[in-house]
Amino acid sequence: MIEQITFFMKTLILSALAIASILHANAQDSTVAVAGNAPPFAVSAYVESYYLQDFRKTDSHTMPGFIYNHSRTGEVNLNLAFLKGSYTGDRVRANLALAAGTYMNANYAAEPGVLKNVFEANAGVKISKKHNLWLDAGIMPSHIGFESAIGKDNWALTRSLVAENTPYFETGLKLGYTTQDTKWYLSAMYLNGWQRIQRLDGNSTPAFGTQVTFKPNAAVTLNYSTFIGSDKADSTRQMRYYHNIYGVFQLGGKWGLTTGFDIGSEQKAKHSSAYNIVYVPVMILRFSPSSKINIAARGEYYHDQNGVIIATGTDNGFQTFGTSLNFDYQITPQVIWRIEARNLSSRDAIFSGRSTELSKSKTYLTTALTFALN
Repeated sequence: MIEQITFFMKTLILSALAIASILHANAQDSTVAVAGNAPPFAVSAYVESYYLQDFRKTDSHTMPGFIYNHSRTGEVNLNLAFLKGSYTGDRVRANLALAAGTYMNANYAAEPGVLKNVFEANAGVKISKKHNLWLDAGIMPSHIGFESAIGKDNWALTRSLVAENTPYFETGLKLGYTTQDTKWYLSAMYLNGWQRIQRLDGNSTPAFGTQVTFKPNAAVTLNYSTFIGSDKADSTRQMRYYHNIYGVFQLGGKWGLTTGFDIGSEQKAKHSSAYNIVYVPVMILRFSPSSKINIAARGEYYHDQNGVIIATGTDNGFQTFGTSLNFDYQITPQVIWRIEARNLSSRDAIFSGRSTELSKSKTYLTTALTFALN
């Protein structure tokens, strides 16, 4: 395992250096640097290692199937590590990031070959001289949700249930527009599916997404995102309609509040006019007593009685409450130490342990160390 990780990290470094040399040469030819402006090419890196203790241990050392981050228990492991090269010019931009970790293993399991390690790969062109209107294509971060795959950017160490079960990435075309005062962002997407790089075999149904973000001031962010499409083969097509709504509020200098509500529906069968519903409210309150310390408490509820996204095979489906308490300490500008206690409690007994008897609840303690170089 250590030899494989070492080999992969060497490959990441060599790839980034190669990209850097190409883009640097192009930048010398096509871009004139302006004093005081950031260089057009940038390299960034991120590493997040973790240890997760499951107080109802399992022999397999794996988290439940609806958890896609920090998915290994009882061992020190790597959630996500990537090396990224970015180019930003006046009219063109591009990003390439290669990655490894248990996050990649869980979220890219359906992708073939080398695509399993492509964290991000996209290019964009500004299609208007007068307006901030961009067309981007490739593998991009998802337009759904307030939490990303990069742990340091999230208020809690582990991801909320709604983040884990909506896309972290998407592949397709995106047309995005930012107003001149930067208060509004509008985008529309043509996608290959629900968190997919390659389209599912037998599926020819296009998927679409939209996003509207409003930032009236530095303390408030409001967002509404949608997804329309099917994640099944045409022979069993069930259309899915998903709505993601959230707000992020800075309540003075030390307090922050994030609230979200997702609701989705999916056809019960092909051509059916009846739909199964999933809905998820979530709230995170953060307190920052100093510039180096953040404390966050989260409450959430995931209701998916008919297995639209999380199938349990039980009478009541997935109806689960979650609570967590998180503590972060900024050791250096690049390094954060995090620790979080979390409990999940479900209406049915869906959590496994070493015995054959299932449980209605699970309690975890997770700690992580993150390193980020921008």
